Amino acid sequence: MAQVNIRIDDDLKEQADIIFGELGLNMTTAFNIFVRQAVREGGIPFTITTKPDPFYNPFNLKILRQSNVKANEGKLTAHELIED
Repeated sequence: MAQVNIRIDDDLKEQADIIFGELGLNMTTAFNIFVRQAVREGGIPFTITTKPDPFYNPFNLKILRQSNVKANEGKLTAHELIED
């Protein structure tokens, strides 16, 4: 079995360890999953782009900021999702 050594930012590794731990994985297993999926798909198994997520447009960011302020002030009200 081959051994691969990688360098990764300490903070990034810590964050990844937490997420992978919540999934019951360690870094080695998570990396193996990534590599196997890349081989199956013949490339990176997700889109890599410099384009921002369209959800975070100026209008939505304004609404998110306003909601965050209301939440911090305890002014949000609970409601139910009603589907037809």
